[in-house]
Amino acid sequence: MTTTPLRKDAARNWERIIAVARTLVDEGTPLQLNDVARRAGLGVGTVYRHFATPEALLETVATPCLETLAAHGRRALADTDPWRALEAFLTRTVEAQVTDASLAPVTAAAADTLPRTTELKSAMWSAGATLLDRARRSGAVRPDLAPGDLVPLMCGIAYAVHVHGGEPADRIDTAHRYLTTLLEGLRAAPAHT
Repeated sequence: MTTTPLRKDAARNWERIIAVARTLVDEGTPLQLNDVARRAGLGVGTVYRHFATPEALLETVATPCLETLAAHGRRALADTDPWRALEAFLTRTVEAQVTDASLAPVTAAAADTLPRTTELKSAMWSAGATLLDRARRSGAVRPDLAPGDLVPLMCGIAYAVHVHGGEPADRIDTAHRYLTTLLEGLRAAPAHT
């Protein structure tokens, strides 16, 4: 599918809208298109021409993070060590969860507004399920861990970091510590000889 490039002024407006939306999301302020227009110094119609709903705008803000995670998933799938691949993917995922405020509401949404969002989320979840299955088959991960367990576990870590992770600068270190503890619990117990 090809899209017509935006005129220069329209492209600048789009970038301003995204920048304002990014700031609002990072502040924890719900996106309202009228508020975005006011803060961007644009007419409401301009914002609505680019984004019909706040959900479409939020998904657009989250798209770079989703694309990065999908790319991490592809790289992890190419790794021949099942444990290392799963660990790397989960590490990148939890890092994204604690650094990008747009990720949680977009990945938790029951329905997507943009087809690209659906495509990226599907790629991420598929990669996670495949990586877990490979690690389970190799004996590196507990056999009772199901793909559906990964999302709640990662969300649990992200939530714990947001509540107890300290200053924003400390959150990545806290997330790594929590994830390391979780990963040790996921490892299959070594066979007794």
